[in-house]
Amino acid sequence: MYETLTLEFAGEIASLTFNRPEKRNAISAKMLCELQSALDNIEKSHSRVAILTGAGKAFSAGMDLEMLSAIARQSPSDNMDDSRKMARMFRRIWSFSKPLIAAVNGAALAGGCGIATLCDFTLAVPEAKFGYTEVKIGFLPAIVSVFLTRQIGEKRARDLLLTGRVLDAAEAREIGLVTEIVPAERLMDRARELAGVLIEASPSSLTRAKRLLTSAAAASVDADLERAVLENARIRCTPDFKEGLASFLEKRKPIWRGDSE
Repeated sequence: MYETLTLEFAGEIASLTFNRPEKRNAISAKMLCELQSALDNIEKSHSRVAILTGAGKAFSAGMDLEMLSAIARQSPSDNMDDSRKMARMFRRIWSFSKPLIAAVNGAALAGGCGIATLCDFTLAVPEAKFGYTEVKIGFLPAIVSVFLTRQIGEKRARDLLLTGRVLDAAEAREIGLVTEIVPAERLMDRARELAGVLIEASPSSLTRAKRLLTSAAAASVDADLERAVLENARIRCTPDFKEGLASFLEKRKPIWRGDSE
């Protein structure tokens, strides 16, 4: 049914696995569409809880290089459309009606980090890595910043978004991005155990609790997302973005110009 992920149902648990291990589960346009479809299917199903993980050694290493290369050639209107699709995906995860558990089996970077940490629970192996590395290639983690500042506070968000540094699982847990660190051999078992705890609760209570948690912030989140979408689209047209992408692909240091438009 899907090309970039797998979706399985066992009892009241849905398991969604990013399935591009040869690409470290990088996010492609196809994956974005399929992720939205999978979430729709989970929401319509009898499952009570969903577990998200990655095949192979990474959870998701961020945006696919082919997708980034295509972005550099797109028109401003195409960039705006793409930015809106990304914003819808992150907001969908943030406001999903059923509990989401991320089982982070390896690197979760850039957009992959956003997906992992926007889930209600984020379990991680000790070897997992987290980070918003966009600034290192002349890009901007605009959309995820809307949620990150609310998760960990503005000062910590500035640290992560401005430096683009990568955190280990222990630090990610310390600042509130990770719920629990679990040995690799126990990761999926622990995710299912947690799912079992959630299934024992009243389904209407869980749904209403999640709605309560998101509804109070929804208006300000949506307003901030509009600004973020605009900034995300704008930076794609800058010389620094094109240079950052080219230098990354060519494995050399970038030569920044610093042009803002």
